[in-house]
Amino acid sequence: MFLLQFLSCFFIALTTDEKDEKKKPKAGKYDISLFKRGDLLEVPRTLFTHFGIYLGNNRVAHLIPDILPVVSADKSAIAKMVTNNRLLLGVITKKASVRVDNVDDFAYGAEILVNHMDKVCSRPPLDGEEVARRAEKLLGSVDYSLLWYNCEHYVMYCRYGTSMSFQTYQFCKIVRKIVFSKTSSFLMLLLCLFTIIYLGCLSIHGILLTVVIPFAIWMAS
Repeated sequence: MFLLQFLSCFFIALTTDEKDEKKKPKAGKYDISLFKRGDLLEVPRTLFTHFGIYLGNNRVAHLIPDILPVVSADKSAIAKMVTNNRLLLGVITKKASVRVDNVDDFAYGAEILVNHMDKVCSRPPLDGEEVARRAEKLLGSVDYSLLWYNCEHYVMYCRYGTSMSFQTYQFCKIVRKIVFSKTSSFLMLLLCLFTIIYLGCLSIHGILLTVVIPFAIWMAS
């Protein structure tokens, strides 16, 4: 069943390129004269922020999840703008590529912030030419991880020499606050007690787990 669903999603991904091309924003929306080689471009989205490095001549290097390079050798199809389906399947399979797109395809109509991370990162930015050189050197297929290697890790390494993600840090901070809370420890205790009573597995191991797990969460909260 999962294989059929995966193949179905893959077929949709391959057949929706043309539709997505029609939805592309009109070219020339952005004044590229404002961007310098090595600038870090930041595009805020609804749930996340996408990042890229400006290489000059209306070219942006960015890391983006994409399933197509893994299953196809058609360079013309791969070069087209990454559709949402391609991106989603790339996230699921943890496959991505560092590629070069024009500014319009990179931003897709959203606002572009330039070097906004300079105000956040404690490290000074590298020289613009060195930033661009690093970005170009990493072009190609890469393994992807939402938490450990995403588009922000890529641009942070290129511009500041350190691979990190503030988005990931904030996400992990929220998850830790939810999981390692006093409420969670109490709910886990109730769940363990319910499991023991429902399954009737009253044993020394069950009792220990019922005590140890909620206690560990309590102490970590």
